[in-house]
Formats: sequence, structure tokens, C-alpha cells
Amino acid sequence: MGDDGFGPAVVEKLNAAANLPESVEAIDAMTGVREYLFDYLLSEEGRPDHIIILDAVDFDGRAPGELFCIESSSIPAQKIHDFSLHQFPTVNLLQELEVHTSIRVTILAAQAEYIPAEIEPGLSESMKSAVAQACEQILRIVQN
Repeated sequence: MGDDGFGPAVVEKLNAAANLPESVEAIDAMTGVREYLFDYLLSEEGRPDHIIILDAVDFDGRAPGELFCIESSSIPAQKIHDFSLHQFPTVNLLQELEVHTSIRVTILAAQAEYIPAEIEPGLSESMKSAVAQACEQILRIVQN
């Protein structure tokens, strides 16, 4: 729905470019991110070294399309319910992963400009720019 399609657009672009290292997988988890996180928390085999979560957010003081990292431990309590990683307990699961496993978690967020009340596909121009920037940033992260 509008700019909320940021994450899927980044994953699609990363997969289409085919320039991810072999050890990296870009997954559009849609609203099923909790299942992945539970699996990573409970299983000791097949855990990734690093998880990069992508999401469109609506934070005060940010410009539309602005790309920024959020630490799961630094999400203010009053913002947890605004954070659209499909809500609690996802943020808690991310914190659990960081504390109880060796998985590094990066949350790459983009400030939404437009999220419609009804289903309406398509990203705003500012969010399209954020998609390109996110792909560049992710490639820098995974190549280090």
C-alpha cells in the first residue's frame, strides 16, 4: 500500500540485479517475519550471521524518503506501536536475537511520504529514491 511497499521493492531490486554474494539471500517475508525470527531464535543450525530488516516508517522529524538505521534496543517505547514491522512482539524478537544469539540485526528504515487508507500500489518519488539508496547501502553492508 503506497510507500509501505518499500521493503518488497528493495528485495525485488536486489534479487533482479543478481549482484548479491552467494552467501546472501534477500527475502520478502511480508507479514510473516515473526516466523523467520522464531526459527532463528529457536534453531542453532542455519542461523544467518546478519539480518537486515527493511521497513517504511512514519517518525516525527524525518523527511520523506529519508533512509536511516534504527537499533532495535533504541526504539522508544511509545514508538513500538507505530513501528510497522507488523508490531509487537517482532521488536522484542529482534532484541532477543541480538542478546541470545550471535546474529547481528540491522533495521534499515525509510520515512514514508504516502500510505493510502485503501489498497493503492506504487511508491512515491521520494520512496523510489530511498529504494535505490537502500540497495546501495545493503550491498556495502554485505560485501564487508
